[in-house]
Amino acid sequence: MEKGKMIYEGKAKRVYETDEKDIYIVDYKDDATAFNGEKKGTISGKGVINNRVTNHFMQILEENGIPTHLIKELSDRETAVKKVDIIMLEVIIRNIAAGSFSKRYGVKEGTKLIAPSLEYSYKNDDLGDPLINDYHIISLGIATREELDTIADYAFKVNKVLTDYLKDLNIILVDFKLEFGKTSDGKIVLADEISPDTCRFWDATTMEKLDKDRFRRDLGGEVEAYNEILKRVFSK
Repeated sequence: MEKGKMIYEGKAKRVYETDEKDIYIVDYKDDATAFNGEKKGTISGKGVINNRVTNHFMQILEENGIPTHLIKELSDRETAVKKVDIIMLEVIIRNIAAGSFSKRYGVKEGTKLIAPSLEYSYKNDDLGDPLINDYHIISLGIATREELDTIADYAFKVNKVLTDYLKDLNIILVDFKLEFGKTSDGKIVLADEISPDTCRFWDATTMEKLDKDRFRRDLGGEVEAYNEILKRVFSK
């Protein structure tokens, strides 16, 4: 497989064409951003960790019946994935109140929710990724009711599989963001990444944050936190 021209560069990844039909290569960067790109920095080794952790989680999810875009890990930073048209939604599952959820609803951070919550944000940096409901999504043609039902079903399954898996690693899955895309034959699959960039991971004993909140909140220790996640994920 030959890597071709770069077709997209986002905050955390570059995407390249290949000489094979409907296959792209994703290259993970060490760049770190927060607050829709207003805060920028670098977390050394982040790209390697996010690539490896994402692929590991996606393999587990595939084994549990959740289709993903993963084809094959090519190197520490690069992975071959299925070409998908991204559905312009951020799909957020929350198990414990934190971050914007706590601020929005006045719920103390760390409060366990009665049931996992699901929310959607419209993927649009210029608009600040605003919250959007099912009716808006359908009205704007972002997804159909059937597609939303599929996405919600997959999102809650991801939550169950990863929560159970991480519990054995003494990690609490506080909340996380998913993205989905459609393959050339119209199948909805999990895309993007599942990593300390897109999830809140807390140590179950100390409640120490092991994710990008260390960067967002100027807590320091980002490199150590990301490496701790890598170490625990590959210890099982």
